[in-house]
Amino acid sequence: MTVTAASAGRRVVLSMLVVSTLGLAGCFGLAVTGAAVGTMAVLDRRSLGAQTEDQAIELRALRELNQEINNAGTGSISITAFNRRVLLSGQADTAQTRQRAEEVVRSRVPNIADIYNEVEVVGPADFLTRTKDTSLTARVKAGLVRERNLSSNAIKVVTERSTVYLMGLVTHEEGQRASIISSQVSGVTRVVTLFEYITEEELQRILGPQKR
Repeated sequence: MTVTAASAGRRVVLSMLVVSTLGLAGCFGLAVTGAAVGTMAVLDRRSLGAQTEDQAIELRALRELNQEINNAGTGSISITAFNRRVLLSGQADTAQTRQRAEEVVRSRVPNIADIYNEVEVVGPADFLTRTKDTSLTARVKAGLVRERNLSSNAIKVVTERSTVYLMGLVTHEEGQRASIISSQVSGVTRVVTLFEYITEEELQRILGPQKR
């Protein structure tokens, strides 16, 4: 999940709605919510500990970026973490701001294995651009879901100005297929793969008794 200031706010609202719903629906609502969260955690190829750590990295990094850059109006930078590998995306007003964003995250956020700085030195994206990016992300995800024998839940999709970034724990064959599918979505101008590659044997160990 890509964390932005807006999405963080929506997460708080969503949490409040969930709490309210649980209060009205009682144990049934709790069971349904717990089952949904549990299912998503199982489908993710990361361990539960890694998922929790990635969320902590995203929240901590967003707080630091907001304080240093986003709230100062010098950039609009988002962060996505997967298995302690961090993608910085969005826009910065200067090359110095772009580099500063990476320095802030690297020096203030612990447990990061690597940083991919894909921040562009351009003006902030307008509403139409953001809407198009959201649509492209949804269409790429839909394409991955439709592909047989490809676990779309193992792949994160981030879109910035029609460039699609793909992250996840995948085999080389899965990564190649995901890249091709993404590139064939109308409107996508570039696909950047930031995968962490594993062997078929490693994949089978991760999946255990469950089928691909």
